[in-house]
Amino acid sequence: MPNRSPLIRVTAMPTDLNPYGGVFGGWLMSQMALGAGSLASREGKGKAVVVSATDFAFPGAMQVGDELSVYCEIVATGNTSLTISAEAIARERNGEAETKVAQGTFKFVLLDENNRPRAVAERWA
Repeated sequence: MPNRSPLIRVTAMPTDLNPYGGVFGGWLMSQMALGAGSLASREGKGKAVVVSATDFAFPGAMQVGDELSVYCEIVATGNTSLTISAEAIARERNGEAETKVAQGTFKFVLLDENNRPRAVAERWA
């Protein structure tokens, strides 16, 4: 795996499971949204809210106790928006084996102090 730092790192707990005993896809999506939101707020230098989530895939599965790392990168910008690709990687609890468990794309709109869309900073334009 490339040398990169996760935006979120968390352990899957029993409350994160679906009725079949696997980690719930909605929990994975929420962790990815948190990581992507952190990147959007940091790079956008302020409030950023998600306006769409698309292109989700769940190529692998994780178990309770596995550690989830979420990696994100900005893939596009608009006048007031940042589009962020997120990838979720699970590492087994008692080892080093990793599995890609989810990927998806989030679009965030940057907001000003009045909660109105604001322009993306010059460095992203």
